[in-house]
Amino acid sequence: MKLTTRSTLFVASLSLLHACADAPKHSPRDGAIDPTDSGDLGVDGALDNVCPGPPVASATPSAIEVGMTLGLHGAALDADGLPSPLHYAWASDGGTLASAGSADATLTCTTAGTVHLTLMVTDGACPRNTSIDVACTPHAAVVVINEIETSGGTPGDWLELFNPTDDVHDISGWIVRDSDDGHTYAIPNGTVLASHAYYVVEEASLGFGFGTADSARLFDTTHALVDSKDWTAHAMTTLGRCPDGSGDFTVTVASTKGATNTCTGTGAAGLTYTTWPGADDVVVADAVSTFAGNLSDLTYRAAAGADPAVMFGIQNDPSRMHRIVATGGVWGPDSGDWAAGKAIHYPNGLGSPDAEGITFAESSSQLVYVVAERDNEVPTTSRLSVLLFDTTTSGASMTPTHEWNLTSDFAVVGPNAGIESITWIPDTYLVADGFYDEHASATYVPSVYPDHGAGLFLIALETGGVVHAYALDHVSETFTRVATITTGMMGMMGMSFDRDVGFLWAHCDDACSNRSAVLRIDTTPASPTLGRFVLHGSYERPASLGNYGYEGIVVAPESECTASYKRVFFADDALTDGHAIRVGTIPCGAFP
Repeated sequence: MKLTTRSTLFVASLSLLHACADAPKHSPRDGAIDPTDSGDLGVDGALDNVCPGPPVASATPSAIEVGMTLGLHGAALDADGLPSPLHYAWASDGGTLASAGSADATLTCTTAGTVHLTLMVTDGACPRNTSIDVACTPHAAVVVINEIETSGGTPGDWLELFNPTDDVHDISGWIVRDSDDGHTYAIPNGTVLASHAYYVVEEASLGFGFGTADSARLFDTTHALVDSKDWTAHAMTTLGRCPDGSGDFTVTVASTKGATNTCTGTGAAGLTYTTWPGADDVVVADAVSTFAGNLSDLTYRAAAGADPAVMFGIQNDPSRMHRIVATGGVWGPDSGDWAAGKAIHYPNGLGSPDAEGITFAESSSQLVYVVAERDNEVPTTSRLSVLLFDTTTSGASMTPTHEWNLTSDFAVVGPNAGIESITWIPDTYLVADGFYDEHASATYVPSVYPDHGAGLFLIALETGGVVHAYALDHVSETFTRVATITTGMMGMMGMSFDRDVGFLWAHCDDACSNRSAVLRIDTTPASPTLGRFVLHGSYERPASLGNYGYEGIVVAPESECTASYKRVFFADDALTDGHAIRVGTIPCGAFP
């Protein structure tokens, strides 16, 4: 027989009573044994396994800086050493483990935070576990990543380092990588970064660019990770620390390569957004698949006499202008040579303007002004232009009569981060409200700018939320910047001036959750902002307006007010669900 005990193998000797068939000592009862009989019985037996005792885990030290390595030690007692020698296995939810299959392992911290470590010990039959936490602290701020361009800046992607200390640091041989360890750039020998100085590494030097979802990492000469930043989408401008050297990363207001980060505006200083002022009744305004994608902006002219209401829309790629009319309440292309839209070019009849914004000047005019940020046929070069088109031109294509090339009036911007929107303000309104002319350092006087027409053009770049007012000379095709207006927005995709109410609408697309800001001229006597545009209100998108790529906005005139509301149209550059135009409402008059 087999005996199971909690000890090692053994041979047990038992004194047993022995019964002989012919012995008179036999009990009369069948099978009974006479207690006077005796003998020996050898029994072989096997014990159950003795499990290891509870494991113990420790880390030395218990906290280290990112990029540094700490030691891990595990131990456990196994009384019988069976059925196999102890096996150790370390696991972690962060950092990099080495020698994870032994009692003594190491952990290298890769990001700041708490790392949870688990140690499993087994003798082949009984697994036992324990866990500990260690702290990975931020690397001492000797040199940090300060700003990152990820989406084609000038001349490409780039990385800015910053020395936030009062000391000079030699960063020769330091390594820059993105998320791919195979993408490696070594900072040249002799590179010394002065106190509070910047150092920029261009894409041409890096040998690689940054992706939509990527990271930037900085390592010192010991291969310790000094700093890193991950992202899941391109920033509209750049990713930058606010303030420089010590703050968290945010989307900056504007690219500031090699200079102090610009951290004002939405997302840094921020605006307080309130509920959309109109009714929550946004609906599609065009039939499905009427337009192709990239409808960037709209401008609206109300019905007058026998002439129906009409909108003109601009498409950035391919470069086309559309005349859009309503039939039975549904907006679509006009007939004739407008049916497919008209290709637009530059004054020489060539090129393909990357057109982003469109506006009428005088409401009764057949002329429209279009802004473009580059020629699609030369996509790597900025060309920040205002183009004037006569919409009565017949044929399948249109050539502008004028071009105002504003490129020289702006700091260098990426070829796909240029002018995004335009609107027009009549001189009558500007004069009536005492608009301040920053160029002349005086109240605006239209006669100072001969041949500029009857108003000023407001033009905004895609990023920064800043609007510039221009007087465009229609004879010499020169321009004068009259004023600069800060909206507080992070970016601007669409702009519309409500000429009846005096409200300037500034709109951002899905990069800013399709929020809008409304500005007006400050007419308060003795106000420090007298004569300047100031924030009137900032609003969330209508609840029924999805967060899509609405790059254009245009407000209908007061003449169309119905039940105290009037229409506002949105142009969807992304053609969501096959629709490019949606329409909602805002209150008539100067709402609070």
